[in-house]
Amino acid sequence: MMTYFTIWHYIALLIGFIIFVLTIILALREKRPNIRTSIIVSSLLVNTILAFIILMALDKYTKKAEVFNLNNYRLLQTEQIVFTGMVKNIGNYTIGTVELEIKLVNNQHTTNHIKGTSFYKSSGFLDMFNTSSKNYQPQTLIETPIIAENLKPGETRRFRVVLDYPPYFKGVSQFTQIFAH
Repeated sequence: MMTYFTIWHYIALLIGFIIFVLTIILALREKRPNIRTSIIVSSLLVNTILAFIILMALDKYTKKAEVFNLNNYRLLQTEQIVFTGMVKNIGNYTIGTVELEIKLVNNQHTTNHIKGTSFYKSSGFLDMFNTSSKNYQPQTLIETPIIAENLKPGETRRFRVVLDYPPYFKGVSQFTQIFAH
């Protein structure tokens, strides 16, 4: 069930491998062993970095998904927020996983009731000496759940994500972003 690589990924890896083999053949013609070793190591390093960059660029252009009908509502009894919607693969290749990054930002700072300690979280070392850091409440909540797996080209699926809602949040801004891998 390998959906990560497309035909373009395989072509890019094959070209990179051919270039690496040609570099090794040329390096073996070198008479000095110090230079031969440095050519092979540097070629391996450059090809690895290029392969990573090219595979990431190919992912961006071959794995395309879109979220629509995104709605949310709060469950006040359980202090949770529920996101529902649909995700569609708008690309030509199967997507292994689709993640929806949900960022909730507390707008409490606009009410002038916030203290400096609400934004500052001390390190573990300072926690031994400072008691005010125990009142730290994060002002941003970021969750990235997987909303679909093995999404075929043109396929649409419904999703539902339930997150715990921090009770101290007042006036929340919500930001969503989708990642297809």
